[in-house]
Amino acid sequence: MSQFSEKLVSWYRERGRDLPWRNTADPYRIWVSEIILQQTRVAQGYGYYLRFVERFPDVESLVSAEEDEVMKYWQGLGYYSRARNLHAAAKDIAARGSFPVGFDEVKSLKGVGDYTAAAVCSFAYGMPCAVVDGNVCRVLSRYLGVDVPTDTSEGKKVFAALAGEMLDRERPAEYNQAIMDFGALQCVPSSPDCLSCPLADGCAAFRKGLVGELPRKKRKAKVTERFFNYMYVCAGAHTFLRKREAGDIWRNLYEFPLIETPGEASWEELSALAEFREMFRGQALGSVRPAGGEVRHVLSHRVIRARCYEITLSDEGAQMPGFRRVAVCDLDKFPVSRLISRFFSIVLKPEF
Repeated sequence: MSQFSEKLVSWYRERGRDLPWRNTADPYRIWVSEIILQQTRVAQGYGYYLRFVERFPDVESLVSAEEDEVMKYWQGLGYYSRARNLHAAAKDIAARGSFPVGFDEVKSLKGVGDYTAAAVCSFAYGMPCAVVDGNVCRVLSRYLGVDVPTDTSEGKKVFAALAGEMLDRERPAEYNQAIMDFGALQCVPSSPDCLSCPLADGCAAFRKGLVGELPRKKRKAKVTERFFNYMYVCAGAHTFLRKREAGDIWRNLYEFPLIETPGEASWEELSALAEFREMFRGQALGSVRPAGGEVRHVLSHRVIRARCYEITLSDEGAQMPGFRRVAVCDLDKFPVSRLISRFFSIVLKPEF
């Protein structure tokens, strides 16, 4: 047992986080927690996990649910493909008859990669599988002084190999939890408290003054802007929604009628578009007003700049081909993106 492992585990036993998915060996609940925590901080995912497993406590309950309900319980977490994959994988597990055992079998589930498979196998089954995430890479990069960029093919191979070498095979679950928590709480990305760090005496980055430079990354993701123009259409006590399709963000979530433009568009420019005229063909528009100002919604590699207009139709019984007519009082039943949820709060005020 290395000093590195011993110090990590000792630190973890004293300062590690008490999280509900750590108090179980149920592979289903561990899997759900790991899918939620992909691209999501623990503080945000904690409440979602509790609500999700309360409603879907096992594979059978998740399989029997409609996708819209699963997406509704995921609403606000983002990266909605995770929820779709979770639902699809649950059906696969049910068809197999039990939760898979073994790294390759777990990894064969939809939406499961090396990290999640290693996490499930080590936490649920005690298998010596090393987890590799951003926290682990940061701890190993600094402690060992490795400057290979973590976001390259070479870097992924290097850190996977190092994680395997450093793994405490006698207690893989506790070690994996320890190194991840250590990266999340102690060896943080910016301004870590190295003077109080139990690993400082063996840390290459601390010794060489490279803590602020490691780990290295090669690429910076290019951020693009998109311009969304939503329309909250009022037809008496009803409005209209459409489910987003595959091939773009927020697949299978609902939204108001939308026209995307290449840049900012005024109401006059928007209403002059052929797409707008086709959307409201045969409809007599009553009042039109902006629903608040521009809302900026930041995703990982893009910024959505969105506006919403409240449009009243003269005919309260009107239909809009291609859109679902729904009662305004039922809007909270539909899974939507956080952006649309924000517009709900603007246009519906006290109701949401």
